[in-house]
Amino acid sequence: MKVKHFISLIILIQFSVIIQAQIIPGLVTSDVRCGAERTELYLQLISGKRIGVVANPSSRIHNVHLVDSLTRCGVRVMKIFAPEHGFRGEGEAGAVIQGGVDPVTRIPVISLYGKHKKPTPDDLADLDILVFDIQDVGARFYTYISTLHLVMEACAEGGKPLVVLDRPNPNGFYVDGPVLDTAFHSFVGMHPVPVVYGMTIGEYARMVNGEGWLKGGVSCSLTVIPCEGYTHQTAYVLPVKPSPNLPDQVSIYLYPSLCFFEGTIISVGRGTEFPFKVYGSPKMKGSFHFTPQSKPGNSQHPMYENLVCYGRDLNGNGVTELSHRPGIMLEWLIDAYEKSGKPSDFFTGYFDTLAGTDRLRRQIQQGMTADEIRATWKDGLDRFAAIRCKYLIYK
Repeated sequence: MKVKHFISLIILIQFSVIIQAQIIPGLVTSDVRCGAERTELYLQLISGKRIGVVANPSSRIHNVHLVDSLTRCGVRVMKIFAPEHGFRGEGEAGAVIQGGVDPVTRIPVISLYGKHKKPTPDDLADLDILVFDIQDVGARFYTYISTLHLVMEACAEGGKPLVVLDRPNPNGFYVDGPVLDTAFHSFVGMHPVPVVYGMTIGEYARMVNGEGWLKGGVSCSLTVIPCEGYTHQTAYVLPVKPSPNLPDQVSIYLYPSLCFFEGTIISVGRGTEFPFKVYGSPKMKGSFHFTPQSKPGNSQHPMYENLVCYGRDLNGNGVTELSHRPGIMLEWLIDAYEKSGKPSDFFTGYFDTLAGTDRLRRQIQQGMTADEIRATWKDGLDRFAAIRCKYLIYK
């Protein structure tokens, strides 16, 4: 199918992905068209060019993968770049992703979560332009924004333009958490932003460029294809799970609060049917219990594999209830710390990396309440708000 016919077909059917979100106080439901669906705005930018696509299973035009859609209409997709979890979503969290060839399209796949996380000059040498289309969930430690940074940096250094196909942020309706101290820079925290930053991935790309955060202060030739029908008060439920252990909207809403547990001796339910919707350990007490087990492609050898863990079930928190109280629930982290007897080994070395600071750990160890800790975030959040507003596309 020729590109111009493909565009005409999209315009003719006017098919939008309609997300049947629950009615949420403070948020509104809306018909949203993601950037990838707005082919009339970007196919002319890539037609006839040799393109590389940074994508994963969330990269879709309706029910068809973006790469499959582009190749069917004659776009020259030369290479696919795969982030954490892989191109078709075959990898679990933290697992090394191997390159190779996509079995569906036979296009070479280059891993950005293996030997290198940044495209090399050789990777980009035979490309004219890159397209980035990945669903973010709006939490600093979710690694897709780190991949975005490194792709932008490689494009800037190699003189290659980048097109970001924007997608709504399901946690885009609030901003919260400690701002990262640059002394704790890592792949799960590359920028001085709060844990929850309230921006789409397209807005975030504009901020990375505008604030000069790329190495050497280089600037990427960036085009963002915006969503249609979206604001930061839109209740947007993801049609595809963004990674193996975030299976539904409740886990996505809980993720900014529960990911802190990944830096502790407490399980968040990896290896169960409800990851990121529970927390517990064999030494905690309570009537609720779960038993983590290995799940191929999801959680291989999870924490406390085959051991009964006791703790708290957060499954009862519905989408509406969670959006009633937007913000990081430090109370759960403090609760687990106190119920564990406040052992010296509760926090692992990874906790400060996730938090982007050692201050949060020390505050909890000193016995500060959740409200007292939140009060110490205010100045950093106010400074970030002034930066954020410069790059918002959806006012």
